Amino acid sequence: MSWLDILFLAIALAMDCFTVSVVSGVIIKGDSLRPDLSHYPFRLSLLCGLFQGLMPLIGWVGISLFRAYIEAVDHWIAFALLAFIGGRMVWESFQPEQEHHFNPHRLSAQLLLAVATSIDALAVGISFGCTGYDRLSQLTVPLVVIGMTSSVLSVAGLLLGHRFGRVIARRLKPELAGGIILILIGIKILVTHLAET
Repeated sequence: MSWLDILFLAIALAMDCFTVSVVSGVIIKGDSLRPDLSHYPFRLSLLCGLFQGLMPLIGWVGISLFRAYIEAVDHWIAFALLAFIGGRMVWESFQPEQEHHFNPHRLSAQLLLAVATSIDALAVGISFGCTGYDRLSQLTVPLVVIGMTSSVLSVAGLLLGHRFGRVIARRLKPELAGGIILILIGIKILVTHLAET
């Protein structure tokens, strides 16, 4: 993957974190936001970035153990995973807005949200293993970019949600944009591999 692909992938993966952060910002609207990273809303952003960076590593380790068995179809696996994740995100973007019942003040709620929003990144880690990432050192940059992007967009979502409320989530449709990006990256991987054979 090129630098641009990695950046777009990181942005796409961060859309769930962004959405959750907007909702958190809406819920804590009455509170004051201190620019203190130990303060609960900013801790949520850090946790989102941490798990978004760790999940692809876990997926990559898992797929690396079974690489010999799937090498002939790895590009199809990467395409299918990214298309599935992206398609689900697009589908969810057209569903009615659901109520979010969580307390963004609590660490347990933040951990749950961080893990839940990073499950898609696990599948992306599997796709890394299918697209030529053979060594852990090759994953350093993508993992850092994914984690940092998720943290930054989480902070942005938090501040936007706190400032402008629910209108943002309805107008931006972040899941739709993220889903389309993931599908396009999957198509690019498939087309590139088929063109080389």
